Amino acid sequence: MKQKVVFECRECGFKSPRWLGKCPNCEAWNSFDEALEAGKASKTRSVIKQANAVPLKEISTEKQYRIKTSITELDRVLGGGIIPGSLVLVGGDPGIGKSTLLLQM
Repeated sequence: MKQKVVFECRECGFKSPRWLGKCPNCEAWNSFDEALEAGKASKTRSVIKQANAVPLKEISTEKQYRIKTSITELDRVLGGGIIPGSLVLVGGDPGIGKSTLLLQM
């Protein structure tokens, strides 16, 4: 069985999945202590597949057709352009220019 961390009020025994400053049951302040509780056994099993190492000489290096954007630096970052049918995730901090970059593309 998997153990689960719960927070238990030392005054009344109320259990919470997260620490609380004030117990909602007995209204005592700073009365929560961390405790371990036996969780339910999971009914699902995760299957981990073994990955096999592949020598570099066996990796295909054939050229793929790529769609060029109008932005040279973006093409360089994408390895020469966008591969048809592929998905490109553009992420970054707010205000960094993701939307502007995609609108220009």
